Amino acid sequence: MAGGSTKAVYAALFGNLGIAVTKFVAAAMTGSASMWAESYHSASDTANQILLLLGIRLSKKPETDLHQFGYGKSQFFWSFIVATMIFGISGILSLEQGFSSLLGEEHQFENPIINYIVLIIAAGFEGNALRIAISHFKKPIVKRGDKAGFSNLYKEFKNSKDTSILTVIVEDTAALLGIGVAAVGIFLTDITGNTQYDAISSIIIGALLMSFAFFLAKENRGLLLGESISDEQKKQILSLVNTIPEVHKVVTMKTMHLSPTTVIVGIEVNLIDGLDTDKIETITDEIEQQIMTVLPRSKKEYIFVEIER
Repeated sequence: MAGGSTKAVYAALFGNLGIAVTKFVAAAMTGSASMWAESYHSASDTANQILLLLGIRLSKKPETDLHQFGYGKSQFFWSFIVATMIFGISGILSLEQGFSSLLGEEHQFENPIINYIVLIIAAGFEGNALRIAISHFKKPIVKRGDKAGFSNLYKEFKNSKDTSILTVIVEDTAALLGIGVAAVGIFLTDITGNTQYDAISSIIIGALLMSFAFFLAKENRGLLLGESISDEQKKQILSLVNTIPEVHKVVTMKTMHLSPTTVIVGIEVNLIDGLDTDKIETITDEIEQQIMTVLPRSKKEYIFVEIER
C-alpha cells in the first residue's frame, strides 16, 4: 500500500507542477481573477506533494532509543502541515484575489480562450491523478472479491489511515471542483462582459480550499493524537480471538495507529480454568497470530496480550 501511495503522490506532483506553470502564464496573459486563484491552488498542490513525499520518507526511518516505536507518525504530521499551512494559505490568497477584484476597480480580462484551453488540459491531468489515487482503494476491495462500487470505495476512504493518499484524493477532488467553478466564472464574464462573475468564482474557489483544508486538518489531528483501528477491524479481531476454545472472554482491547499500517494493540483476555503455563503461552501466541491476520502489515512485537488473573 505504501508503494501505491508514493506512486499516487508522484503522479499528482508532476501533474500539478506542469499545471501550475501553465495556469500562472494564462493568468498573467488574461488577467482572470479565477485563473489566478487556480494558479495559487495548483502551486500549493505542488508544494503539498513535496511535503507528503517528505513525510513518507521520514516515516520509514528505523526505531531509535528516543523513538522506540519508530517514526511512522511523521506521515500524519506532514499531512497536517499540508492541510493547515499550504492549503489554508492558498485559500486565503484566492479569497483575497477575489474580494480585491470584486470590491476594487474592474480588473483586466482578455483572451478567455486561453483560459478555456488551460482548464481543459488541467482537468485531464487532475482526472488522471485522481484515477490513480482511487485505484489505491480498489485493490483491497477486489482482493476481497467485492465490487469496487461507490459505497465500497467510500467505505475504504472513510476507514483509511493513509493520510498521504487521502490528501491526494481530497486535493484532486478540490482541483476538479475548482476548475469547474473557474470555467463557469470565466464563461459568464466572457458572455456578459461583467468581471464580477470572474471575481466571485475566485472567492468560491478560496472557500472550497479552506473547507477541504479544515477536513484534512481534522482527519490528521485525530491520527496525531492516537486514533484506533476501524470498528470493522475491531469486530474481526474480537470474533477471531473468541473462536479460540480456551478464551472465556475478551476483557478489554485498546489500539492505536503508529503509522498508516503499523498498529499497537493491547488486549486483555480471560481464559478458562485449569490451564498450565505452557498452554497459556501457546494461547497467547495464537491470539497474536489471529490479530496479525486482521493487521498483516503491523508488527508482532507491538501486540501485547495480558491474561486476566
